[in-house]
Amino acid sequence: MKLSALITAAIAAGAASVAAAPATIEADPLAIFGGVDMSAKNFYGAPIRPWQFGAKPGWYYGYFPWLFPWLPCLHGPICTVLPWFPWVIQCPKPPPKPPVFPGWPTWPPPPPQWPPPPSWPPHPPPPPPPPPPPAGDGYTQTFKNLTGATQAGDYVTFGLVDTVADCKEMCNSIPECGFANSYYDVNGKDGSPLLTCSLFKGCHNADTATNTGGQTQPNGSINYIRDSNGWCKKK
Repeated sequence: MKLSALITAAIAAGAASVAAAPATIEADPLAIFGGVDMSAKNFYGAPIRPWQFGAKPGWYYGYFPWLFPWLPCLHGPICTVLPWFPWVIQCPKPPPKPPVFPGWPTWPPPPPQWPPPPSWPPHPPPPPPPPPPPAGDGYTQTFKNLTGATQAGDYVTFGLVDTVADCKEMCNSIPECGFANSYYDVNGKDGSPLLTCSLFKGCHNADTATNTGGQTQPNGSINYIRDSNGWCKKK
């Protein structure tokens, strides 16, 4: 069954039925991903570990799917179809937010903030409100800004993301995931400038960040790791 037919069937079924407990239908989920097995037994499309020669990311979760047409993009219409196949990779919720790049102007520009008219008689300014408590995202950082990525036997999958927050959302969407490792694989992963997001079952510290790259790429360059950060999901 083609992807267009699957999407049509899912929409016709109605959003309410999709939001309910996913049901099994008679269709081949391999057709959604061009014949690639995106289930847990195939490491969600990335059976070769990122520290092994020939590794390829299994998916992309972000805001620019047209930049990676060869990867399953977990964003957009496909997310209405995947709940019918609960054993394959699912789209995180909510959808990814557009990344914010420093220095980019916003449009339309914000209106000018004029000072309020003075009051009479004047009143002393109110005390500043207490700072809000830091918002937790359910993760504890176990290491920061290393030049090595996690290499461990409880590997789950890996793919590409736009932001660290997207990597954590991917971990949240996979039941067995308990640890996310975000890093830049410079010269690796087909030359992608995006973050690599490697997921594992258990939490890891800097002792397991032994994947420092050193793999010769098809263009002759050597990859290396930078800005590697570990994120342990709180129980």
